[in-house]
Amino acid sequence: MARITIEDCLKRVPNRFLLVHMAAKRVRQMREGSEYLVSSPKNEDIVVALREIAADKVYVEKNMPDEL
Repeated sequence: MARITIEDCLKRVPNRFLLVHMAAKRVRQMREGSEYLVSSPKNEDIVVALREIAADKVYVEKNMPDEL
């Protein structure tokens, strides 16, 4: 699989700050036991999260409370 870039993710999420928030939240979900949404063997969680965002597998629902 090719390298993932921030530009790939910004095609799906136009706001870089939202992108960081989405990636961090997705990494947290994966570390709590959530299944990977894309096949990405031997990659760190952040790389997998960015791949999921670039593949349009992860999205943000507006007006949802943050579970931080």
